[in-house]
Amino acid sequence: MRHPSIPSAQLLVQYCKAMDISQVVISPGSRNAPLIIGFSEDPFFNCYSIVDERAAAFFAIGITQQLKQPAIVLCTSGSALLNFYPAVAEAFYSDHPLLVVSADRPPYKIDIGDGQTIRQDRVFDRHIGYSANLKLDVSHATKSISTFAPQMLPEGRSVTNIQEEIWEYNKNELGRAFDVLFQKSLPVHINIPFEEPLYDTVSSLDKYLDLSSGQKSTNEEAGDLSDFQDQWNTASKKMILVGVMSPGEIETKWLQSLADDPSVLIFTETTSNLHHPNIIPSIDSIIFPIEKSEDREQKFKELQPEILLTFGGLVVSKKIKAFLRNYKPKQHWHVNQHKAFDTYFTLNHHFKTTASKFLSSFIPGITKTSSNYRSNWLGVRDGYMGRRQEYLKQIPFSDMWAFEKLIQSLPKDAMVQLANSSTVRYAQLFDMIPGQSVYCNRGTSGIDGSTSTAVGAAVHYKGPTVLITGDLSFFYDSNGLWNTFIRPDFRIILVNNGGGGIFRILPGKENSRNFKTFFETAHHMNAQPLCELFGFEYHMASDKAGLKNALNDFYTRSDQPKLLEVRTPADLNDKILLEYFDFIT
Repeated sequence: MRHPSIPSAQLLVQYCKAMDISQVVISPGSRNAPLIIGFSEDPFFNCYSIVDERAAAFFAIGITQQLKQPAIVLCTSGSALLNFYPAVAEAFYSDHPLLVVSADRPPYKIDIGDGQTIRQDRVFDRHIGYSANLKLDVSHATKSISTFAPQMLPEGRSVTNIQEEIWEYNKNELGRAFDVLFQKSLPVHINIPFEEPLYDTVSSLDKYLDLSSGQKSTNEEAGDLSDFQDQWNTASKKMILVGVMSPGEIETKWLQSLADDPSVLIFTETTSNLHHPNIIPSIDSIIFPIEKSEDREQKFKELQPEILLTFGGLVVSKKIKAFLRNYKPKQHWHVNQHKAFDTYFTLNHHFKTTASKFLSSFIPGITKTSSNYRSNWLGVRDGYMGRRQEYLKQIPFSDMWAFEKLIQSLPKDAMVQLANSSTVRYAQLFDMIPGQSVYCNRGTSGIDGSTSTAVGAAVHYKGPTVLITGDLSFFYDSNGLWNTFIRPDFRIILVNNGGGGIFRILPGKENSRNFKTFFETAHHMNAQPLCELFGFEYHMASDKAGLKNALNDFYTRSDQPKLLEVRTPADLNDKILLEYFDFIT
């Protein structure tokens, strides 16, 4: 097996292998050649070639999302690294262990006018768990170093001794970075300078890495919960709010126990991946009608919890955030092994453990409390669900009508990847089928990497993958389709309303000059040329009959992936959605 001739490249490859990190997403380049050689020559690593660095980094996020393990994304020097930034920020706020590796020029070639060179060290400092800037090896390209940076080779010291110190320094820096990667589930950045020659290889390693024990992710126990259990048992109004969460993070038995308590009201979202008859999955359908009611103050006080217990990642609904900020609970406890955001400005305690560990300790010590809190609001839920069905029967073809049919059509075993903006919000209005897994990049809530993330996630998902996306998100990240890893069972549903339809829903658009140009960014693009370019089977629907017909065989087996473009009327969509909330009030 061939190895790169540069010691620091050998060291990183060995370290990744020792830590059992096998997924490597590589963007092409020359400066990163030593690492490309090191990873691609070793059969332990699964390497993916993605040209566009932004797409590559989101592709890697999709891998971490499914495997719950770190993935490497590798690039050359220069601006290539900056294109990773959107995904780095997403990983930072979504707790994805993304290992960002960049090749760099030698330090003596920075800021002297050398080509493809920027200041790469600590470039992600505001959104990274750790930045490791490794030292340049002196045993490689020693002649160049002695010519351009003689201070790196002091007189009286041997190259061998200096290189040994560099090896130890780099090893220690990698250790710190990997500790953060595994212990905190945060992205880390490793920047490695390489001097030419870059493509030389050797048949054996210069030095073998010896790690006495690999770092494992550890979770703290919930601790003494007696005081919290006492507070819980005496409260008559407890609200549980679940944000982004992977399937299975809360066991069914614990959910069942909480959902059976008449004093507990459970709010979830589509991305919570939880299902039970006694939960409320469409938060805005509860709060929006209250906002418009004459006795909203009284109703909000009735909904106001004494204790708020939150799980998972970030929450989509703006309305629940506004409600809890204005009608604060006496206690807010958050359960997450890594971090707790004070989203509602009332956080009292952070349980640094998993949902499963917390509930296995917490539930045995709590009792059901007599209350009408749950029953009252489940009655409200049942009412709006009935009115929703009545409303859907009478509306014309539109985003809302289409989303109901699209959600109903999804295969039972599908992984559903949702784009941001309107897509995830429409999905919130409808119930997913238990067994489906739903994901969305809610860390930064950007439209920039939804397609790439879905493609990366699909590589490691056994069933079919369905990406539901809007037109701006789809066209923005079309390079996410520029790779050879898309399986025939990959499906894209593109809801094309001719621009940023969500801006029509937001207040103030009537007073905005040039609304269509600068907010909605209206367009007449369609996806058919991209489907031809990337080898997708193309389908299109622009009315009710067309959509029903297109969905009949959209999920049947095929030799190539498929895309269904649903063209909806931009001038109607916002009115139909806003009238829905009026109708259910």
